[in-house]
Amino acid sequence: MTLSKVAFLSVHTCPLAAPGQGKSGGMNVHVRQLAAALGDMGIEVDIFTKAHRGQSDMIESISNKVRVIHLNAGDVDVLLEDLFEHLPQFLEEFKIYQNEHGIKYQAIHSHYWMSGWIGQEMANVLNIPHLVTFHTLARIKMQSRPGERESLKRQDTEKDIMRNADKVIAFSSHERDAMIRLYDAPSERIDLVPCGVDLSRFRPLDQFQARQHLGINGEKVFLYVGRIESLKGVDLLLETAAHLDVSQNVRVLVVGGDDDRGHEVLRLKQRAKELDIDGIVEFVGRVDQDQLPIYYSAADVCVVPSFYESFGLAALESMACGTPVVAYRVGGLPTIIKHGRTGYLKSWRCPEAFANSLEMITSSNSLIEAMGQASRERAETMGWDRVAFTLSEHYRSLALEMV
Repeated sequence: MTLSKVAFLSVHTCPLAAPGQGKSGGMNVHVRQLAAALGDMGIEVDIFTKAHRGQSDMIESISNKVRVIHLNAGDVDVLLEDLFEHLPQFLEEFKIYQNEHGIKYQAIHSHYWMSGWIGQEMANVLNIPHLVTFHTLARIKMQSRPGERESLKRQDTEKDIMRNADKVIAFSSHERDAMIRLYDAPSERIDLVPCGVDLSRFRPLDQFQARQHLGINGEKVFLYVGRIESLKGVDLLLETAAHLDVSQNVRVLVVGGDDDRGHEVLRLKQRAKELDIDGIVEFVGRVDQDQLPIYYSAADVCVVPSFYESFGLAALESMACGTPVVAYRVGGLPTIIKHGRTGYLKSWRCPEAFANSLEMITSSNSLIEAMGQASRERAETMGWDRVAFTLSEHYRSLALEMV
């Protein structure tokens, strides 16, 4: 059987949105890059997402094989927490679009729980297989950090999707085991397919030139890349910076966030002042994907202090640029980072321990070089072409079962 056309669902966030802006992050990159890699294989992919302010058109092309199709789901400014009640409208528009254009999809791949609800309904109508990647799960988030709350609607919907989807894609064994333990998910329907990285974009650059380009003067440069929200644990990075020997000209770069006026950014800036490290910490804001390799290459170490990462794309991007990573041992990060070879995984959220690891790496040029080389070699095994091939085989085999 030849696989020719697949539908992706990314309802709540458009894959064309810039990562680091609002709720846009690793999932947006994942959906777009996976679709592009499938397109390179000759498979057509239509990505369905909700209409939103700032879109260029209803249908936008990523390549000659990949399109983004915007459908209505309430008002264009509907809040994420209110979106679920508008999913029936999105579902009806999906049905109308598919019928009007006579498109025959061979599989539906949903991303996130709200997409999964629509994907299951649509797969039943079309009698085609439904695969789902959750990216984050409510019950794992709630366990990862005190005070995290998620609706029962989300938890119950996630559980129903796991029971009914033809295939659930987990990024790591940690995520798979959590699905089984917390949701009683059928283990035989879960397969491990890690995330990927764009190896042509994220590659090692000359560190000196990268720092010159960014105007960075520092013997030791530590980097954070990601959304600026409480679950990302940036406080731990700031507390770690407070334990560093700042006499050695240390710079800490925080990349991400819509602007410097967001509530969480303002709170973190105040925290930096309280710790008396505001002079060495720079909140850079959102950076275009094309510029990120410059930041990764300028840094000595990338720090991932998140309470929860289903995968941890920033860690993999950093490693692809030859920059080692120090991260909290959580979620899918142990799948990427090889402790002692490509960086360090810390089992406790202790700033002293994080600071010791950062100083240990940067105290030895040979260690930085060895870890950087091992990081790139590890990343080279995780290109999007491999991820796309693995998933295309899942689509194909499931579609064959339903013929």
